[in-house]
Amino acid sequence: MKLSWLDIRSVGDGKEAVVQEALHNRLDGIVADDVLDLADLPPTITKVLFPRSTELPEDFGDATVVIVDPARHGITPAELALKHPDMEFGRFVEIIDAPTLEDACESARTDKWSLLLFRDPTKIPLEIVIAAAARSTGSLITVAQDVEEAEIIFGVLEHGSDGVLMAPRAVGDAARLKASARSGTPDVNLVELEVVETNHIGMGERACVDTCTYFRKDEGILVGSHSKGMILCVSETHPLPYMPTRPFRVNAGAIHSYTLSKDERTNYLSELAAGSKVMAVDIKGQTRMVNVGRVKIESRPLISIDAVAPNGQRVNLILQDDWHVRVLGPGGSVLNSTELKPGDKVLGYLPSEDRHVGYPINEFCLEK
Repeated sequence: MKLSWLDIRSVGDGKEAVVQEALHNRLDGIVADDVLDLADLPPTITKVLFPRSTELPEDFGDATVVIVDPARHGITPAELALKHPDMEFGRFVEIIDAPTLEDACESARTDKWSLLLFRDPTKIPLEIVIAAAARSTGSLITVAQDVEEAEIIFGVLEHGSDGVLMAPRAVGDAARLKASARSGTPDVNLVELEVVETNHIGMGERACVDTCTYFRKDEGILVGSHSKGMILCVSETHPLPYMPTRPFRVNAGAIHSYTLSKDERTNYLSELAAGSKVMAVDIKGQTRMVNVGRVKIESRPLISIDAVAPNGQRVNLILQDDWHVRVLGPGGSVLNSTELKPGDKVLGYLPSEDRHVGYPINEFCLEK
């Protein structure tokens, strides 16, 4: 989990509502420039004091972390730590050129906390600081202008900044910041399904989902005709006759099929488009979100595959009726769709909730 800090220093009317929202959503830190704003906060949140004035207060009050700008305050975190050994201190660095970038790298290597503000829109300076801090035990907190930028900051160099500081513009921003800080996606519990029947059903439209990501050999996306049962379709990572591999692509299934996307929502394959997100899943049930770059929908012969779960639940998947279209079995075995036969085992997922416009909901829903 990445750290989410909320900057309330510029919040005027409605500050109490913003703070309560931050507490309710369990943000990690509140940043204020007045010790009085930190006084009544519970111990579950990090109370960060970052004064705007050139002089630090004599009493840090209930603050647990104090951020200083050596150029403004005339003292470094290391010097303050000698005077106040029971407090944690951090350094603020505004990166505008090569010297200030080096200051940020030095802070990342040596300080407990580094609060960084990058003035240029490029994320290359942040990449450099993250690389410089690779062996550091301190934490990098990067200022974001909005939640969209926060999501990018969390993913820079795959590692991302340890945390983000954002000033809210309205009630609701704290909740969105916390949601963006949740690194990764929850794992899913895959089960072994036994194939019971296959049928060649003739022509129809199928979708190839081309992503902006290379899939691993044991990874694909979950696809199914029904929201409560899906089969793990593998990408075109494995060698094929007559054509090169396309490890970014999953020949996923007929256009009516469901797949999983962000926040456990389902999407029809037909509604995916450039910029959509789908959930990549490996044979252990580990997941990650990947971006869709393109969806190719074409008329092809189709094959219907029915499988049954250990609990007796039946699962259906309709794929392109071609040998090179594959699904994953136990242990990562790669199974050609046209060669599946009763008794074969495939990997699947059984969501427990029905769906309404893609969202999980507890209601009666019969799918056939």
